[in-house]
Amino acid sequence: MTTVIKLRKVGNSLGFTLPKEEVQYLRASDGDELAVIRTENGLEITPYDQEFEMKLKAFEKSRRKYRNALRELAK
Repeated sequence: MTTVIKLRKVGNSLGFTLPKEEVQYLRASDGDELAVIRTENGLEITPYDQEFEMKLKAFEKSRRKYRNALRELAK
């Protein structure tokens, strides 16, 4: 489903509001944080999960450390 939204000036930035249906789809509510992720198709908006973010950072750290071993295991 495609939803068209309009950008509006908010201070020195631009912002938009999400329709009620889209907020319900995200299972978000007032005060929740959303993550905006750049993808090759554009931007992806998802609920922000701080625990997942910490796990992702830990993975990135270990991935760099064990890069060569992971490459060998992938063969």
